[in-house]
Amino acid sequence: MDKVEHSPQHPRYQSFDNGYLAVSDGHTLYYEQAGNPDGAPVVCLHGGPGAGSNAWTRRFFDLDHYRIIQFDQRGAGKSTPSGGLEANTTPHLVADIEALREALGLPDWLVFGGSWGATLALAYLGAHPSRVRGMILRGLFLGRAGDRDWFLDGLKQFYPDAHQNWLNALPEDLRARPLDGYQQQLNSRNSTVRLAAGEAWANYEAACSSLAGSRGFGRSEGAWRMARLEAHYLAHHCFFDDIRAGALSALSATPTVPGILVHGRFDMICPLEGAFALKALWPKLDVRVIQQAGHSAGEPAIAEALTKAVEDAKRW
Repeated sequence: MDKVEHSPQHPRYQSFDNGYLAVSDGHTLYYEQAGNPDGAPVVCLHGGPGAGSNAWTRRFFDLDHYRIIQFDQRGAGKSTPSGGLEANTTPHLVADIEALREALGLPDWLVFGGSWGATLALAYLGAHPSRVRGMILRGLFLGRAGDRDWFLDGLKQFYPDAHQNWLNALPEDLRARPLDGYQQQLNSRNSTVRLAAGEAWANYEAACSSLAGSRGFGRSEGAWRMARLEAHYLAHHCFFDDIRAGALSALSATPTVPGILVHGRFDMICPLEGAFALKALWPKLDVRVIQQAGHSAGEPAIAEALTKAVEDAKRW
């Protein structure tokens, strides 16, 4: 397929619809639609939690074939209240996805999600299997206790410098319990304190996300929102009843829907083992291990594999 079809220059790249959807407990979700209004619908679930949606996700899709639906999850992006933690749990987000589907009048749709977006996709599949015609996942985070502990401590085996910088950004008396420490800093009423904590958290995650390494969003409200929501979800074991199984606990029966999972061999944020733990419960899942790639969807080999997966999903 001609790469121009996946570029911002394509006439269908810009959104043809956007708006706000009021959901429960005072939250309002921002959403956009792009691509072909009459095309195959696909909902894109962003990562984080709290990273917010990005138009660049559209580059993976044939914009003449797909109707691309994106929204900012509770507290993220343009959704309100910004960075809000009240009534912000995995079950709330699953209910929001279903509310958006109903508001758009769609009987079912494809689900596309990476990292935390893949976690949320599995939770949605477990709750509403009849509404999912197929799933395209990337860099799977399962939200198990081990996945949580890996991010908070295990990553120092491969990124001791980034991990130490992350710890050093906290006051010395908070470093023994960094998750609690970051929650305290991120929830501070002092904007300088909370924005600095958000920058340090985002820099740590970005440094470990790709083979080339990168920096976060800088000192910004976006970095703060993402860090605050990630810390909130990690502190509550991602709101799964079974913290050992995480998102796997949502799959009460072997899924019969088709699925593709793109996962970097050297994904340090979400180790590859989780992909095969899911495969054991989902025989129809097509796990595509990408050599010489890490976690980020921006890595060339991951982006190429996602574009291929989206093309293959046209058969569903």
